Amino acid sequence: MKPIVYGLLASFFFAFTFIFNRAMEIEGGSWMWSASLRYIFMVPILWAVVGYRGGVTSLVREMRQHPFPWFLWSFVGFVLFYAPLTFAASFGPGWLIASTWQLVIIAGILLTPLFYKLVETASGPVLIREKLPVKGLLMSSIILLGVIFMQIEHAESLSFLTAVGCVATVMVAAFAYPLGNRKMMEMCGERLDAFQRTFGMTLATFPFWLILAGCGYVTEGAPSASQMIQSLIVAVSAGLIATVLFFWATDMVKANQQKLAAVEATQAGAVIFTLAGEVWFLSTPLPSFLSWMGIILVMSGMVLHSFLSRQKEEKIKTETKELTF
Repeated sequence: MKPIVYGLLASFFFAFTFIFNRAMEIEGGSWMWSASLRYIFMVPILWAVVGYRGGVTSLVREMRQHPFPWFLWSFVGFVLFYAPLTFAASFGPGWLIASTWQLVIIAGILLTPLFYKLVETASGPVLIREKLPVKGLLMSSIILLGVIFMQIEHAESLSFLTAVGCVATVMVAAFAYPLGNRKMMEMCGERLDAFQRTFGMTLATFPFWLILAGCGYVTEGAPSASQMIQSLIVAVSAGLIATVLFFWATDMVKANQQKLAAVEATQAGAVIFTLAGEVWFLSTPLPSFLSWMGIILVMSGMVLHSFLSRQKEEKIKTETKELTF
């Protein structure tokens, strides 16, 4: 249950991304500055945290041993995730981006067959391809159906270009985030904690963020004070707190693809938190009856995911006790 709670907390802080990115877009801020400033601000913050915990030396050693995988999966997990997500803010309001982002629920499950688990057999340990968790996919479909319900009324007011542009860019982010995270967990094992992994992925992609910031300066000029402050808030809330909480949650269940899918499904909570934040801060109209039905479906799907994971955990404990006796 603890990984689910951490996942929900992560979705709360991650909602700041959609709210502030949309606010910065409304104010006329460049998406390139919004994306790059978040990670530029994260470097000194994470350096201080990881340094205080005495983890910088071991992190640098790990990165030197596998430089290309670190760059590749960090690029996938951070750059191909956040750059498209920030760019998508120009296509519509935060609720639209947050809702489309829930493709990550399905994406995380569909990526399962790309990974292997080590199984002990009579002839020794063998790598076996993970199976697609059908029950998890069904639970995630309930969440996705709820998201669709929430946005049906809004979809009618969107142009075709807006809808396609939003879906295409966010779809890239939705597949990149779980893929990059899972590959990094697979590579790091138990040698690095969530703070170290976040810091390492930020360092590995830092050159790209500097280049993107340079492009933003050439095309749009320097960022405003307001955009810098909002980007700093996003860096702390979503970049640091949400990312570390999510990495902690996934670390706890990384050996179980069913539970991992359940944790990833908690990110649906970002839709509800984003909607509440936009109503509060950006004066977005309250949801209609149909949208409230969607919210109920989203919450029901998250509860079912949690129940399914708990049920499987209890079954494993029972089987273990039987084997012991």
